[in-house]
Amino acid sequence: MNYRRAFFGAVAFCAVLLAALGYAALHRGKLTTLAAAAAQAADPTDPVVARGPEASSASSPAAGAAEPNAQPALGPAQISPARLQEIGVTTAVAEMKDVNDELHVPGNVDIDEQRLAYVQTRFPGWIQNVFANATYQYVSKGQKLFTIYSPDLVSTEQEYLLAKQNQKSFAGDAHGMGMQERGWLVQAAEERLRQFDVPAAEIASLEQTGRVQREIAVESPSSGYITERNALPNAYVQPDTKLYTIADLSTVWVYANVFQSDVGRLKPDDPAEVSVDAYPGRHFSGRIDQILPEVDVTTRTVRVRLIFRNPGVMLKPGMYVNVDIAVPLGRQLMIPASGVLQTGTRAIAFLDRGQGVLEPRDVEVGPQVDDSVVILKGLAAGDRIVSSANFLVDSEAQLQAALGSFTPLPQTGSGGGAGNGAGAAGAMQIELTTEPSPPRKGANTVTAKVTGADGKPVSGAQVTATFFMPAMPVMGMPSMHSGAALKDRGDGNYSGPLQLDSGGTWQVTVVVERGGQTIATKQLSVSATGGME
Repeated sequence: MNYRRAFFGAVAFCAVLLAALGYAALHRGKLTTLAAAAAQAADPTDPVVARGPEASSASSPAAGAAEPNAQPALGPAQISPARLQEIGVTTAVAEMKDVNDELHVPGNVDIDEQRLAYVQTRFPGWIQNVFANATYQYVSKGQKLFTIYSPDLVSTEQEYLLAKQNQKSFAGDAHGMGMQERGWLVQAAEERLRQFDVPAAEIASLEQTGRVQREIAVESPSSGYITERNALPNAYVQPDTKLYTIADLSTVWVYANVFQSDVGRLKPDDPAEVSVDAYPGRHFSGRIDQILPEVDVTTRTVRVRLIFRNPGVMLKPGMYVNVDIAVPLGRQLMIPASGVLQTGTRAIAFLDRGQGVLEPRDVEVGPQVDDSVVILKGLAAGDRIVSSANFLVDSEAQLQAALGSFTPLPQTGSGGGAGNGAGAAGAMQIELTTEPSPPRKGANTVTAKVTGADGKPVSGAQVTATFFMPAMPVMGMPSMHSGAALKDRGDGNYSGPLQLDSGGTWQVTVVVERGGQTIATKQLSVSATGGME
C-alpha cells in the first residue's frame, strides 16, 4: 500500500515538473521580447536609472538638444510705442552712487565683562558686620562692604606692634646690629599686612594707636552694582570664597544676531545704533567690538558684540533692543529694484535700445538698499533700462522668441471676441472669433475671417492661430503653447479646433500664408475662462 502511494506521488510530481518546463519554453520568446522593448523604451535621461561608463554615446541626448525644462532663449524684442504705453513701461538710467546700507537685527543687552570686579579676602576669618547687604545695591569705589575678624590678621598686627616697640627700645644704639634686626622685623610685619590687602589707612591707624584692631573693614574695589552677594554675618570665609560681584554698568555690551550671509559685510569699529521700545525716539550710539567666531546651527546667525555708553543705566542687562548697523558699501552701480525681473533661476534687466527695441540682459544683483538694488555684473553706468512692467515686457519677449517673430506689435484690441486692427501687411484685415466666446479652458473652436484690401474675402490661404502664455515662475507655472491649423470654410472664413490647458490671458498670433509666403499677421490678447494650472 505504501509502495503504491509513493509511486503515484512520484508520477504526479513528474507531471507538474513537465508542465512547468513546457510553460517556460512557450513564453520564453515573449519574455525576451518584452524585456528588449522595456530596455528600448527606457528614458536615457531617467535619473533613477544608473548607467556606467560602458553606456554608448548614442543613448545620451543629442548635442545642442534643448533640455525639457530649459527656459526659452530671449532675444531683442521690438514693441510699438503704443503697446509700451498700454502696458505702462517706464525707464531709468543705471548710475554710480555712494551707497550706505543698514542691517536691522535684534539684540540683547549684557554686562561688559571687562568692567566686572570680584571681592575676596586674602585670609580666612569670620564676617562681623555687613554694610552692602542687597543684590543690585550701588556701591562706590572705597566704600566699606563688611568687617571681618581673622586670627591670622590679628597675629600679624601683634607682630607689627611688637617689632615697632622693640625698634624704639634700641633707638639709642644707632650703630648696633640689634637696631638693624628690629628694622627688618618691622618691615617684614608691615609687608605681611600689605599682602593681606590691609588698606594703608588701617596700617597708619595701627601705628598711631598702637592697639590691635580685631575687626578690619573690606572696601569696594570699584563703583558699580552688586550682581552677586555671598557675604553674610557670622559666615566663615576662605580666601577662595567669592563674596561680591560688582558690575560697572556705565558701559554695556549688546549682542546682535546677524545672519551669516551678512557677516562678511561687517568689521570691527563699524558704527551702530540701538533703539528700545521703552524709550520711543531715543537712540544710543555705539560701535562693533568683535564678531564672534561661531554660528548658531539652529538660527544660522552669528553673534556680533557691540559696545555702548550707558548714561543713567537706561540699557539694562537682559533688555531686548533693535540694532541698526551701518554698512558702507562704497561706490556701486545702482538701478531701481523694480528694474530687475527675478525668474527663479536668473535675474533679467531689459535694456532700452530706443525705437521700442528692448534687449534682455542677464545681471548679477547685490544687496537692495531702500528702493534700489546694486548691480554687480551685466550693466554699465549710463545704460537705460525698463524700470516697471518688466513682467509684461518679459511676456512679450517670450512670445516673440517662441514664434521667431521680431516685427513691431500692431495696436490691437483684446478680449475673447473679435479683435479689429491692421495686419502686418497693413492692407488685409483679420477678424478672430471663438466658440464659446470668450474661450474657456478645454475644447474650443477658433474662426479667423480674412478680408483683402478691396473688402473681398480671401480664400485658398493657409491660416494658423498660435496661443501662447508666458511662464510664471512666482506661481510655479511653465510657459504654455497651443496651436490650431484653420481650414478654409469658404467666404474668407477659416476655422479649427483648439485645446487650451489653462484659463487666463493668452497672447495670440494669427498668420496667413499663401505660396509659402506670409501675406498677413495679427497679434492680440485673449482672456480665457476657467482655472489656471
